[in-house]
Amino acid sequence: MSNQTGLKVCVVGLGSMGMGVATSLLRAGFETTGCDVSAAAMTRFAEAGGKANGDPAKAADGADVVITVVVNANQTETVLFGDHGVVAAMAKGGVVLSFATMGPDMARGFEERVQAQGRDYIDAPISGGAGKAAAGQLTIMASGRPEAFDKVRPALDAIAQKVYELGDRAGIGASFKIVNQLLAGVHIAAACEAITFAKALGLDIDKVYEVITASAGNSWMFENRVPHILEGDYAPRSAIDIFTKDLGIVSDIGRDLKFPLSIASTALQMFIMTSAAGMGRDDDASVARLLAQVAGLKLPEAPGRQ
Repeated sequence: MSNQTGLKVCVVGLGSMGMGVATSLLRAGFETTGCDVSAAAMTRFAEAGGKANGDPAKAADGADVVITVVVNANQTETVLFGDHGVVAAMAKGGVVLSFATMGPDMARGFEERVQAQGRDYIDAPISGGAGKAAAGQLTIMASGRPEAFDKVRPALDAIAQKVYELGDRAGIGASFKIVNQLLAGVHIAAACEAITFAKALGLDIDKVYEVITASAGNSWMFENRVPHILEGDYAPRSAIDIFTKDLGIVSDIGRDLKFPLSIASTALQMFIMTSAAGMGRDDDASVARLLAQVAGLKLPEAPGRQ
């Protein structure tokens, strides 16, 4: 397929977001190799028509674009520069698209190290969730050299509905994503608190959802996450521990800047408590389950769990 697009792509990380990214590239005609620690994920990708290799360096051999869809900066560093790192294996002049949420200083450091090896780096955190990833409709908050954007624009077009080019060096995209995650985490925590409070008031929470989503108190997160609570379905679309990480980054940056983040800090503690209660890998709407446990309330349960 590479002769259709002119780019050979490797996607490292075939989780809920990475799988959608990789399959969107396949649909657009890119020769795409996927890599993941999960053999099952690689099998699913191979069944979708892609190539799969569990060794990041082998998966990235000769790739023009390597997209890292991993959890954090530590995993990104291992994928890029570890014993089986992709940077040394990819094509000279190739571009790394780094999708993980991280602090801006880490992103700038990765850019310097990748460029020192004759490749380029775009700081490109993503938003939109697994559904948008599968549809090729992500929002990407990106920063990097204009020449790097020119090289990877066809791949970006295949996976994103909106690509914001926010500056000519790494760290700017990361900063935008951190602002987004502050809001997202606060809104999830507030949505969980509100719907559980409604339960405590003895209200029909299905009707509360209907009314609030048509009212000024609505938010994207309330509209998106509360159905998980109403269905008793906490399979992780986005896990609690994602926000313990991301709001932790927000908190660290605020401390360094001496900037007060009282609302974000409260939300962070709600996610930490939920994780400590054993729900770290469950859907982030599980904050409502923690509040219900504390208040002695019974929320809906999925069929078969009652």
